[in-house]
Amino acid sequence: MRTVPPIEVESFRILRSRVDTSTLPPLTRAVVERLIHTSADVGYLTDVVTDEDALVAGRAALLAGAPLVTDVTMVAAGVARRDLTGPVICEVASPDAAALAADAGITRSAAAIRLVARRVGPGAVYAVGNAPTALFELLSLDARPALVVGLPVGFVGAAESKAALRASGLPQISNVSSKGGSPLAAAAINALLYSAPDERDEEHTR
Repeated sequence: MRTVPPIEVESFRILRSRVDTSTLPPLTRAVVERLIHTSADVGYLTDVVTDEDALVAGRAALLAGAPLVTDVTMVAAGVARRDLTGPVICEVASPDAAALAADAGITRSAAAIRLVARRVGPGAVYAVGNAPTALFELLSLDARPALVVGLPVGFVGAAESKAALRASGLPQISNVSSKGGSPLAAAAINALLYSAPDERDEEHTR
């Protein structure tokens, strides 16, 4: 069981005094609260779009060793590794991604997603926190992911890419607005890893 630092306990106490998350399903609550905790933005309560069954499946995939693919190294760096048995993969800085990006006229983040999706096959979990182009690229592929955490940030393409993710029908966590970011994508993954969905006490729904 994860030991929760006292300052985090106090942070969640304050969070719950300001916004009511008690009616959310366990993993949805865990994700929403972790996003609010990470950003100090209670707007995520109504901004997040997800489905409890998708979160259950995504968590199971991660704990069973599915690869976790990220669009940028900041997302990978923010993910807690203790409960992960599968690899965390980010190829945005690889020479192969740079070469493909130049040849195909796409961003390096999109190129990295294309390369990794070909390699890992179906059943991976993807976490996109920075580049809308990476999310659009993933949606153009037959990747068949276990879960997509789509929380890219920005005024160009971020909200549109997340809308496209929702329209795709893939199992996902997204948000409606243009806000998001690498810390939020990592936080969503950590929320799944920290949670025990069969237990409903507050300590485990964080």
